Amino acid sequence: MSGGMLTSSVTVWIGDEGILSVEELAAACGVEANWIQELVDMAVLSPKGSEKATWRFGAGDVRRVRTLVRLMRDFETNLETAAVILDLLEETERLRAQLRRAGLLAD
Repeated sequence: MSGGMLTSSVTVWIGDEGILSVEELAAACGVEANWIQELVDMAVLSPKGSEKATWRFGAGDVRRVRTLVRLMRDFETNLETAAVILDLLEETERLRAQLRRAGLLAD
């Protein structure tokens, strides 16, 4: 393989126990680390850890950031509007789950 570069892909299972740093979360979502800081400042993300250097994020945070990016792109909206849409989507899903558990909503 002359002139080529061998790359490998590693899949890591990320739970919600908080294993990703700010930089790792940013890289996983294709955004800048300072944007992750902005999300924390706006209370869109709530990392584990008291200081930025010790913040850790889990799978739910990856999902939230990726959804925000998609909402901003698809609806051509700003972060604040996308965050409200995300909150409404998550609340709707939470309520549907409660209805399913109560047997009032079929899958």
